Amino acid sequence: MIKNLLLIAIRNFRKDKWYSVLNILGLTIGITFSLFLIFYISDELNYDRFHKKGERIYRVNSYIQEKDKNTNWALSQLPLGPQVKKDYPQVEEMVRFVSRERTLFRNGENNFYETKIYYADSTIFNVFSHHFLEGNAGTALQAPFDIVITKSLAIKYFGAHTAAMGKTLRTVYDTYKVTGVIEDLPRNSHIRFDMLISMSTFLRQNQNQGNWGSFFVYTYFLLKPGAHPQALNQNLEVMNKTFVVPIFKQFNVSMRYEVQRIADIHLHSKLQYEPEELGSMSYIWIFSAVAFFMLVIACINYMNLTTARSASRAKEIGIRKVVGSSRKQLIGQFLTESLLNAFIAVLLSFLLVWVLLPLFNSLSGKGFTFSTIIQPFHLLLLLSVVLFTGLVGGSYPAFYLSGFQPVGILKGALSKASGNINLRRTLVVLQFSVSMVMLICTWVVYAQLSYLRKVDLGFNKNEVMMVTINTGEDERGKIFAMNNDLRRLPGIKQVGTGNSYPGAPSINLNLFTVQTKNGYVDKGVECYAIDEHYFDVLGIKIVKGRNFSGPPDTLHSIVVNESMAKHFGWDEPIGKRVKFPGDTSGNYLEVVGVFKDFNQKSLYNPIAPLLLFYGPNGNVIELKLETGSMQSSISKVEGTWKKYFPQLPFEYKFLDQDFNSQYIADQKRGKIFAAFSILTIIITCLGLLGLTAFTTQQKQKEISIRRVMGASILQVVTLITKNYLWLALISALVAFPVAWYFMRNWLNLFPYNTGLTVLPFIIPAFVIVITSAATAMFHSTRAALAKPAENLRTE
Repeated sequence: MIKNLLLIAIRNFRKDKWYSVLNILGLTIGITFSLFLIFYISDELNYDRFHKKGERIYRVNSYIQEKDKNTNWALSQLPLGPQVKKDYPQVEEMVRFVSRERTLFRNGENNFYETKIYYADSTIFNVFSHHFLEGNAGTALQAPFDIVITKSLAIKYFGAHTAAMGKTLRTVYDTYKVTGVIEDLPRNSHIRFDMLISMSTFLRQNQNQGNWGSFFVYTYFLLKPGAHPQALNQNLEVMNKTFVVPIFKQFNVSMRYEVQRIADIHLHSKLQYEPEELGSMSYIWIFSAVAFFMLVIACINYMNLTTARSASRAKEIGIRKVVGSSRKQLIGQFLTESLLNAFIAVLLSFLLVWVLLPLFNSLSGKGFTFSTIIQPFHLLLLLSVVLFTGLVGGSYPAFYLSGFQPVGILKGALSKASGNINLRRTLVVLQFSVSMVMLICTWVVYAQLSYLRKVDLGFNKNEVMMVTINTGEDERGKIFAMNNDLRRLPGIKQVGTGNSYPGAPSINLNLFTVQTKNGYVDKGVECYAIDEHYFDVLGIKIVKGRNFSGPPDTLHSIVVNESMAKHFGWDEPIGKRVKFPGDTSGNYLEVVGVFKDFNQKSLYNPIAPLLLFYGPNGNVIELKLETGSMQSSISKVEGTWKKYFPQLPFEYKFLDQDFNSQYIADQKRGKIFAAFSILTIIITCLGLLGLTAFTTQQKQKEISIRRVMGASILQVVTLITKNYLWLALISALVAFPVAWYFMRNWLNLFPYNTGLTVLPFIIPAFVIVITSAATAMFHSTRAALAKPAENLRTE
């Protein structure tokens, strides 16, 4: 029975190759790119799930509440982990991570800057799952200056065929012993590193940082089986009252702790200072909907194309019914053909996914490989897709075609009662609506991202080159002399320094005692040090008072932004005083200037109060270059760098690229969304091709009679086309409110946004209308040009 059904399906496939190719093409496109989205969604949902004990691993987050501001951090204090482990038996183990700044490591001639470096407790391998290639997990990070590196770093420094265990890596001042090599971390980890240095090293090098007032540690707990995280939250509140409240209460600042399961961090965290770029659950829902609708649209295409071909198979169905075929057998036949088409489409999709995988990785920032495709879950998914598209796509044609009445068929007329034109129109409206929503959303996303790149940030980020020096204090003295040499180079307009820069991943937040109209208040304010040339390099304007003038400002003067003056109610900010809390020396920092607000952080954040000290030897050097001689200037800067720091590799970046990199995640998602919007339109056009073919086929005799009676080609084309124009307009009525709702909520995430205008709605609607009209006109013109005698000769 099954063999017979397959043979008939293959025979029909060969009989009408063009129809079959068009049908399979639509299914292949829909399945291929739905699979890409499913891979993406699966990867996002599986962040940190490779840890064997992941269900019991929790991170402690800190929530700081001031009178008029809340600050939520993924960080906690250094003493917290050991204290919790000591006091609360439900905690099986704890581990802390402390991020280390960009550092130069050396092994012979191999010198490289590394950025993914953390100090970590030796207990890390009792909590997290990392496979050791060399060394012992139990002893790897116990002693000071022990270091564990990934396989990639071991190859980079020691070669692919040399054991790294026991070898050493040097920095400017210290020597580290390699005590372990682990597999590279999976990309779907919320915290990634290439090097781990023993926490005992950090404690030896930073003996005065282990207090309850400093937040710079990522702290994780492994709960014992059966322990409830809410109980740990309650215990943390007791600890907070014991150790933290006495410190912050005097400054009218309160805080609380809350634990978060590590598997929830990537998609659900909204905290500052996350170690890696976060995902978004909203995009998971969006991409899930897109993947589903692409499959549905592919199925709709199959329905429309199959019903469009009904006339050519009508006599076959009639004869089968006359000779005894039941409706159940006919339904089985059509579902078998549908499943066969779906199976062929999935095989082609499998091949297409493999070919396009590098392109999708580049587009999405993922690292999928061929092994990703052949995982058991994904193979099961492919089987599910075959069944879904085969059964859903073939269900309506099967029941529709099998319902033809044999007497009417053999007389040459299809049963009108069997066809459901309203259903087909509804399906096309659904296709149009989905396509229109995706086009509108793509337009709005790209308009917003373009706005973020072009909006006035309050500083000039173009042609600003940055060089960072991470070295000891005795090396910092060279910076001043090097900067003077750099200023004399042709092609260099200005040189300034600072300890941070706009768009920096982190910035100091210090507690200050600030003068106001009602006395002094304690307040957390973002701050860093700059020299007197910093504002000139970035084109930041002084609106009141003066800029720094030089070394005399070092211990006495500060400049603040307009937001800080406004926040503290300073009608006349010049001369206002600020000091560090608890400082009884009587020394105050005095405001000597107010600079125009600029966006220190991305446009996801409103401008916050900012306080700048004077510091002439900041480790970030900013150089304003002349536009016409960029490459020549870079070479000259490198030559000067080698003169002062011959032992350090020369690396640089440009401020505009670095600042815009904060939007890379949204840009990648925007590109994915745009690509799939275009594909959705392509699939929709294939579906529209089927429906117009069906309609013109059904109306062929009517069109021929109209032509015989004197109707012009234009009249015939207008008759067919206007129906699709109405469908497109109805789709707009459905799509506009849906797109408006989602895009309004998305834009509200940005303190600075373009708002919703009419253009993103009108243009996509116009595209859909033109596309549908063009497709309908193509088929109706062909029908109108056909010879009436050939279509009427059977009457």
